[in-house]
Amino acid sequence: MFERIRHAIEKVVRHPRRETIASRGLIQLVGAGPGDPELLTIKAFKALQRADVVLHDRLVGEGVLSLARRGAERIYVGKIGRGESTPQQAIEARMVAEALKGKRVVRLKGGDPFVFGRGGEELEAARAAGIPVEVIPGVSAALGAAAALQIPLTHRDHAQTLIFATGHCKEAGGLGAEPNLDWSTMADPRATLAIYMGIATAGIIAERLQAAGRDPATPVAIVENATLPNQRVVRTRLERMANDLTRSGIAGPALLLIGEAIESADGADFAAYAAATEKLD
Repeated sequence: MFERIRHAIEKVVRHPRRETIASRGLIQLVGAGPGDPELLTIKAFKALQRADVVLHDRLVGEGVLSLARRGAERIYVGKIGRGESTPQQAIEARMVAEALKGKRVVRLKGGDPFVFGRGGEELEAARAAGIPVEVIPGVSAALGAAAALQIPLTHRDHAQTLIFATGHCKEAGGLGAEPNLDWSTMADPRATLAIYMGIATAGIIAERLQAAGRDPATPVAIVENATLPNQRVVRTRLERMANDLTRSGIAGPALLLIGEAIESADGADFAAYAAATEKLD
């Protein structure tokens, strides 16, 4: 399948040339999208086809990696919560070192580089080293999940605000610590919340939102591996979010989508769901 994708895109972009670049090389921060390789942008595909080195995250699947130039060196620099991870400083050092050799370096990141992807830190590292840098956006996980579930993240009748937030808190000790968020703003019933990295703190998030005034019956969709064949969705309510997440066995990567607009996910009948789950308790 991936070969067919490659050939189809190459017909459009006419086999991009690998131009000669400056002796300091080039760094491209490239968004790989939410997982489905067909959601990669044409500009991102061109960058992969011209790359000498591809430094990629854990969330970048083989389908996207297979679109890189066959001679490109692939270097895994992923991170895993509570697991073995590549330190951020080591990633930046390797990225800069390869570019200083005159290579074209693609830093390939899941979703979009500037949406909870530490793209800002890597941009600063490239600039500090005096290396030309380009940013190529990607489809962020929230947008990919919304499209896959046919959820309008904003809606004139339900949601006039969209908030992207992280459930991970670096300052408070990392995984499982309470995120430093503006709960009163997020409790606005007219806001849709897209919470990244929130699996470990789902219980805290639900408690703080309800304490700030968010309706316990607010619809929630928990989406694992959005846009991929193994995508899983748990539909629930805010008051049951942590409990249903535990029962589902979802461990990530997953996204929490919270808000009245979620009611229309895949035509899901949340009222019927709520009645059914209450009988299980």
